[in-house]
Amino acid sequence: MIVNGMERKDKEFYELHIAGLTRQLQKFSISDKLDIAAFILFGDVELAERCAEELLKKVPEFDYIITPEAKSIPLAYEMSKQSGKKYIVARKGVKVYMENPEKVEVTSITTQRVQTLYLGHEDGDLLTGKKVLIVDDVSSTGESLKAVQMLVEKFDGNIVASCAPLAEGDAADRDDIVYLEKLPLFFK
Repeated sequence: MIVNGMERKDKEFYELHIAGLTRQLQKFSISDKLDIAAFILFGDVELAERCAEELLKKVPEFDYIITPEAKSIPLAYEMSKQSGKKYIVARKGVKVYMENPEKVEVTSITTQRVQTLYLGHEDGDLLTGKKVLIVDDVSSTGESLKAVQMLVEKFDGNIVASCAPLAEGDAADRDDIVYLEKLPLFFK
């Protein structure tokens, strides 16, 4: 198979059509019974721009964007740029500049271990009483979104929606996320 002008052998791909673009997503095994297709926004400026544009058409009015670190940062940045609204990153580790950080724990399908997300008061206090949009790259089990929701709630922010370009597996059946396309899970 030819992917981005290079021949790729011994790898399986899923062809994704999203926001008027086509991408070949490499499949990866996460267990002996399940593969997922990796949706990676890093380095794909066109994809981030187009997904941001299409998601902004679908989400309600908001004051701030918040996203978990790391793969969704390019999307949050682009949505911030296009909307003129500030974005905030829930960090995976405490940074020296964080004022009295709040924390929550999460286990996601792609990390397969417990992670902790942190949000300091220098950013979190901005969310108090404001309309907050949660942005992620893929919604699957919903655990990452729940963790970010818990952080926003610690600062009394008003969550208006959670969004992602892709809803993976059963997430596409949920009505609590805004997404552009479904991404299947690949059972062996």
